[in-house]
Amino acid sequence: MARILMVASEGLPYIKSGGLADVIGSLPKELVKKGYEVRVVMPLYAPIARKFHDGFQLEAQYTVSISYHEVPVNIWSQMQGDVKFYFVEHKGYFERDNLYGYMDDGERFAYFQKAVIEMLNQLNYFPEIMHSHDWHTGMIPVMCKEGHSFDERYRNIKHVYTIHNLAYQGNFGAEMLDSCLGLDYRIFDNGNVRYDGGISFMKSGILYADKVTTVSPSYSQEILTPQYGEHMEMVLEMRRYDLWGITNGIDIESWNPKTDPEIPYHFNKVNVKKQKAANKMALQQEMGLQVNPDVMLVGVVSRLTWQKGFYLLMEKLHELCQMPIQLCVLGSGEERIEQEMAQLENGNKGKIVFYKGYNDSLAHRIYAASDLFLMPSLFEPCGISQLISMRYGTLPLVRETGGLRDTVNPYNEFEKSGNGFSFANYNSDELIGVLWNAIHVYYDCPQDWKMLVRNAMNTDVSWEASANTYCQLYAQLHP
Repeated sequence: MARILMVASEGLPYIKSGGLADVIGSLPKELVKKGYEVRVVMPLYAPIARKFHDGFQLEAQYTVSISYHEVPVNIWSQMQGDVKFYFVEHKGYFERDNLYGYMDDGERFAYFQKAVIEMLNQLNYFPEIMHSHDWHTGMIPVMCKEGHSFDERYRNIKHVYTIHNLAYQGNFGAEMLDSCLGLDYRIFDNGNVRYDGGISFMKSGILYADKVTTVSPSYSQEILTPQYGEHMEMVLEMRRYDLWGITNGIDIESWNPKTDPEIPYHFNKVNVKKQKAANKMALQQEMGLQVNPDVMLVGVVSRLTWQKGFYLLMEKLHELCQMPIQLCVLGSGEERIEQEMAQLENGNKGKIVFYKGYNDSLAHRIYAASDLFLMPSLFEPCGISQLISMRYGTLPLVRETGGLRDTVNPYNEFEKSGNGFSFANYNSDELIGVLWNAIHVYYDCPQDWKMLVRNAMNTDVSWEASANTYCQLYAQLHP
């Protein structure tokens, strides 16, 4: 079986800002079970250094050229089960308050990718497949194929590039090609990496990788259209026949209502009703909601951004307050949405609560206690939250887009089928309509609700099927 090196900007159990980290935390473990040797490399951020550094091993020290200066690199490593994690250390670039969002992000991640490419040489470790994730790693296939084409060890590597969110593309000025990436302007002039007058890490990854994947079958089709293509649809169209949509799974050991150490009352398919009520009352008490096991509790664990559909919600806040529900929101994001949520809580104490920020432990308790999980996204490449919520017998209410369409089957009252609720158009009236329908089923059709919860908990949200698809993909590159 092939050796695989995953290159990513974040990953559990070390650090997380979005769904990418969940994938890096769980997919490698699943691939190891299938017989692959998998390693992961990521930047060494300050929180990782503080928490884990004592268990790290120094693997290599060398320099790479950035802005015509030789910049030092330290490579550290640690085993997580059967997966070896490498960390690229540079205090100036990575030990900051946030992971992304800096003026020099292009330079930071050019340094990271250069360090990874040279790491292979320093460790004399050359994988058969390099699997790069999102814009932060898009230049890896380019640098191997254009910058190291004279070296057979690099030439033999096959490249898989995964798009987790096409909206974030890593677009920078063309001068970076020479100063930070050490690449010839020829590939700018011929259009290979050129985008909107500068260069695009995302476009480069799409064009230079041997296979391109994204994180659900529906999203892989949506991104070929102007509506979802983020001005990359023509680039993706060129790779249509190498584009795979593979749905994410979740780590079902970490997310397990039978054993989850973060929740007060454990449960399974048999005792879900009784124990969910107990978890609900515990959360209501913890968060200052009115304690009532019978009221429908609606949970939200999300980044509070336009992409996640919160503008729809904000159009209907008055109606939301009139509904016979409680709402528990955990997340942070756009200031405007945060302010609306804080005001909503202030005007509806005991009925609506907003926790600003991210708290992993609290997230577990919200998934376990809620009856309904709200996810009205404008677009959603895959989505992890709806998979977790189903694992905990919490019914997702989603918009039919991307991975949400692929994983949530809407309630059908005639066929008595489904594992959640969904609406088609990005429209606040539709959202409120389906929310009222869910409320009706919860209060007036308890047998149907029970059936939906059972179906949700029976949904396979593990990596098993998806990992098998990745194996088919890798086998095409390395038979």
